[in-house]
Amino acid sequence: METVIINKVRVEKPKKRKNSTRQVRRPNRSMSGDIFIIFILCLFGAFFAFPLVFAINHAFKPLNELFMFPPRLFVINPTTNNLQDLFILMSRSWVTFSRYIFNTVFITFTGTLGHLVVASMGAYAVSKYTFPGSKFFFNLVITTLMFSGFVTAIPNFLILARLGWIDTYFAVIIPAFAFPMGFFLMKQFIDTVPQSLIESAKIDGAGEWRIYARIVMPLVKPAWLTGMIFSVQALWNNPHANLIYTEQLKTLPFALQQIVGSPHTPNIARAGVGAAVTMVMMIVPITLFIIAQSNILRTMANSGIKE
Repeated sequence: METVIINKVRVEKPKKRKNSTRQVRRPNRSMSGDIFIIFILCLFGAFFAFPLVFAINHAFKPLNELFMFPPRLFVINPTTNNLQDLFILMSRSWVTFSRYIFNTVFITFTGTLGHLVVASMGAYAVSKYTFPGSKFFFNLVITTLMFSGFVTAIPNFLILARLGWIDTYFAVIIPAFAFPMGFFLMKQFIDTVPQSLIESAKIDGAGEWRIYARIVMPLVKPAWLTGMIFSVQALWNNPHANLIYTEQLKTLPFALQQIVGSPHTPNIARAGVGAAVTMVMMIVPITLFIIAQSNILRTMANSGIKE
């Protein structure tokens, strides 16, 4: 502090502060460590993108490039003949191409919507309420995750046959409601919703349906978006050949498999059409995943509101 005399009065003059620059916290990693991490991420990214890039290029290869050895990743002379042949073959079917698309979209949409409603309601009840058998029910759902669909195919078929649902839409849609992975994800995410938030809503006069629809479901959006991805992928790519026999009710994957031929007796002349079929069936799941990928990452990280 500097002392200044003004009219015989001593006044302490404050010192001027030096301009202090804000220190930026730097990570402890070195530049070589950052380069190594980026290299590893790029390596794994290229590894996982390889099948996708190969399938897309394969769909635009002419017939001579499809059987080239060793096979090449990128197409040399791209052509759209494979896609044109696919649409020509589909147009010659006695069941219209639009009918196959409608069956697939209807089954996928209805099954996914019903699964989200049933799984979210069940997860909300098990997570926020204690009733006799709640823990046993949740453990039973976790146990079903260990079994493949091939193990339960025969019991499911017997049950659906006893109900008279074989060769109907119900044979595919109703079992999709009980997809256990979606229930498990939603239950784990609803556990992170504070109980105090639900009790406050009840004090304000909100009913159970309003709490479920207006409070809980928006908070667990990443969970039901992830469940939607899994459900769409399971329904969209499944031909359901063992449950639906009528041609007017068959889905697009089954119709496309009929065009390509059996995998045990492949049709060499339709190899290009088979490559086009693979690309067409990949479009919807990949597009849906790209749209909801951020929410899927949040679900896998088990994030949410914690009390």
